[in-house]
Amino acid sequence: MKSNAVLLTALASALLSAAPAVALAQTQAASTTQANELGSPDKEFVQAASMSSSTEIDASKLASKQSQDKDVKNFAHHMMVDHTKLTLQLKMAAPHGVTVPKDNSDTAVLDSLKGLKGKEFDTAYIQKVGVEGHKQAVEAFQKEAQEGQNADLKKAAQKALPTIQQHLKMAQDLAAKKGVQ
Repeated sequence: MKSNAVLLTALASALLSAAPAVALAQTQAASTTQANELGSPDKEFVQAASMSSSTEIDASKLASKQSQDKDVKNFAHHMMVDHTKLTLQLKMAAPHGVTVPKDNSDTAVLDSLKGLKGKEFDTAYIQKVGVEGHKQAVEAFQKEAQEGQNADLKKAAQKALPTIQQHLKMAQDLAAKKGVQ
């Protein structure tokens, strides 16, 4: 009986001394949650990067159906593969609690391509998605790499930037080869 009393006293003492630690842990969890709120540059980057990749993937799916040109189809396939990987990397870099939009393609770009076929499609796809889309993406990734406030997103942007720049070069080369202004 005496050992039970000693055990209960020790347990009560341990619980009472742990209470400040629990309160501190809750305070730390709350401040961590607040820290996960992204600043404006990081929010803009997540939105721009996810829209860029989503648009690229959806437009490339259209290209696989609506283009008759082997070079355009190869470029589109390459973009689908790379942008799927980039989307996964962005999701992994995003802080806990930050949602990376999944299907937020630029509908204006996609709608402008949907009614086109053959060379007409190829020209619009190369201009709007290949060249212009990658110019905008390079700008967004450079801005995050230089000005980002979230270390993980900044690092992800720095890591992905060479790939996005290579995509722009590929698009410019394809445009030159196909005579697209």
